[in-house]
Amino acid sequence: MGYENLLYACEDRVAVVTVNRREKYNALNRQTITDLERAIDEIEQDPQVRAAILTGAGEKAFVAGADINELATLTPLDARSHALRGQRLFSRIENLPKPVIAAINGFALGGGLELAMACTLRIASETAKLGQPEIKLGIIPGYGGTQRLPRVVGKGQALAMLLTGEPITAQDAHRIGLVQQVTPPAELLAAARQWAARILANAPVAVSLCIDTVNRGLEMPLEDAMAYEATQFALTCSTEDMREGTRAFLEKRKAEFHGR
Repeated sequence: MGYENLLYACEDRVAVVTVNRREKYNALNRQTITDLERAIDEIEQDPQVRAAILTGAGEKAFVAGADINELATLTPLDARSHALRGQRLFSRIENLPKPVIAAINGFALGGGLELAMACTLRIASETAKLGQPEIKLGIIPGYGGTQRLPRVVGKGQALAMLLTGEPITAQDAHRIGLVQQVTPPAELLAAARQWAARILANAPVAVSLCIDTVNRGLEMPLEDAMAYEATQFALTCSTEDMREGTRAFLEKRKAEFHGR
């Protein structure tokens, strides 16, 4: 499957998706959104893919935001449709049954940070800058930034970033929990692959149900979320992988999971 603004490769059960608009700092235009929609379809439908890494081409930008040339021409009705399309895509990424790791290699601003926050985990280069600068353009985030950012870092930290529009460093992003690891630029993709490998060593059904249970539970009252967790726990106990995992533990050997 060919892409206009993405590079797509798969190795060792991990798909690597690279936003490839270097001359535009990998900004999200309509075609890039279309390419990302198709890439998520491919990741979801390919049984050989168990995890994905999302990154940007070059050393300067992960995704530097929306394409301002397109943004400036939007009517209010167009803007709402534009926002809803991006939100649907990012929600699909967030709720994929396979983990998606953002490898943030440079600027992750506006829609770029919103895209990264939709991923399961985030790894950042030491040179990365992360922010929601929409307020400086007289707008607010439209791809979920006002909702995901406070859920990730808390209301106060989120409002500080949203209302000033000022980016933060990778180190500060790690301090507030926005990213899980900071690495030298040359080690970024290797670190993301290491995270993927650690996840892939576990039972695929349990990984998928864990992602689902966390995402759904965050939107429920605690008592309902606990009941949902109990149901999902029961589902994992019906799998061959559960029997293999418990046997392997008792037999003091490495488990061999098959996703059943």
